[in-house]
Amino acid sequence: MKALEWIRFLEEQRTRYGKVLFRVTELANAAGRDSHALNVELSRLLKKGVLVRYANGLYGEPGAVNVEQLTVALDPGAYITGLYALHRHNLITQVPVEITCFTNRAHSHSRKRKTPLGGMMFVHVSPQIYCRPRKGVIAGPEQAFCDFVYLARRRGVDPLSLLTFRNLEKLRVRELSAMLKKYPTTVADAVREITG
Repeated sequence: MKALEWIRFLEEQRTRYGKVLFRVTELANAAGRDSHALNVELSRLLKKGVLVRYANGLYGEPGAVNVEQLTVALDPGAYITGLYALHRHNLITQVPVEITCFTNRAHSHSRKRKTPLGGMMFVHVSPQIYCRPRKGVIAGPEQAFCDFVYLARRRGVDPLSLLTFRNLEKLRVRELSAMLKKYPTTVADAVREITG
């Protein structure tokens, strides 16, 4: 396929089916080639900016993939939490340099991954802590806050020494109290200290 044909194919997949990420085998099937023959063509398409390698074996149009879609493609059970989610909910002033994802499975490959959307860290947590949001892939404000404090305590770091919180009065007290029952008491104590 020529570059223009690839552009049309990718655009059609996105607009018609909402598909933005492709594995090598999917691209090979679309091109009518085997995976090995496709490698040369992928290299050419990457250089021309038709495709972006979002992760090992995952390709898509430049700018067409968001963090939520990439997270699900890398680990269907993972959810985004911690600093990234706190920033999305406008609860911290700092912009995170890493996207933290909690997962219920151990990653055989590196837990850290570099992507065009930023570094991603997959943290395997116990079933007691793991709680995928009912809607979407990003933890709600109360859960993201508790997950952040849990992770900081797990690393032996004081959560208050890492960043500046804001808008904590927007946290729903009832939901926060219910959420804290899943965590060790040290996390609940730290959350109460931060929220006052």
